[in-house]
Amino acid sequence: MKFHVVTIFPEFFRGPFEHGVVARAQEAGKLRITIHDLRDWTSDRHKTVDDRPFGGGEGMLLKPEPLFAAVETVFAERATGQRDPARRVVLLSAQGRKFDQAAARRLGEASELLLICGRYEGVDERVAEHLADEELTIGDYVLSGGELAAAVVIDAIARLIPGVLGNADSAVRESFAADAGVLDCPQYTRPAEFRGWRVPEVLLSGNHDQIRRWREQAALEKTARLRPDLTEAAPPDFKYDRKN
Repeated sequence: MKFHVVTIFPEFFRGPFEHGVVARAQEAGKLRITIHDLRDWTSDRHKTVDDRPFGGGEGMLLKPEPLFAAVETVFAERATGQRDPARRVVLLSAQGRKFDQAAARRLGEASELLLICGRYEGVDERVAEHLADEELTIGDYVLSGGELAAAVVIDAIARLIPGVLGNADSAVRESFAADAGVLDCPQYTRPAEFRGWRVPEVLLSGNHDQIRRWREQAALEKTARLRPDLTEAAPPDFKYDRKN
């Protein structure tokens, strides 16, 4: 899968994509990430990418001209009014729909994904209406720009690409992995006792059927405790199927 990121701070991504799963996936050829400097598509000597909003108000907006030029260069068919459903354009902003695991799976079906990083007070609305396929946010809060959001989106999608994770079963039963509304169950490792707190005995029993049932119940209980807003979405026949 190919990712493109359009940003005014290309140097930001020297850190997030040079470590961990995403770095290993790039080295293995499972995905490719190209960072594009929005200022490369400006036409004035000051490389201006922003301007004041019509009607007044605080802050500056990213201008439409360089953004349209950037996207139509990377995805050439856009310049002729065509859209390839396998090549998606996403605008990252605080006004978008919330990005979640379902969105990660859906976007992961594309062959190429271009992420536009918003900045300043926002982006000219014509970008959202006529250039982007969708507008997403990673949470109900305001970031200084879309760069952090782009790193989050790419990391979440990358983990779902076959062969990216060292163990293919790692993504089978994570929080939100398969059953909407259910978090992952509590996990423990050695030592079996730490400062007087013991690992649940069932996990030490070696009885896989009992362990599975415990995990199902523990996952539901943890979801109800930490994310009660999700409990209604939990499937009535939820089964915890992490392989032992």
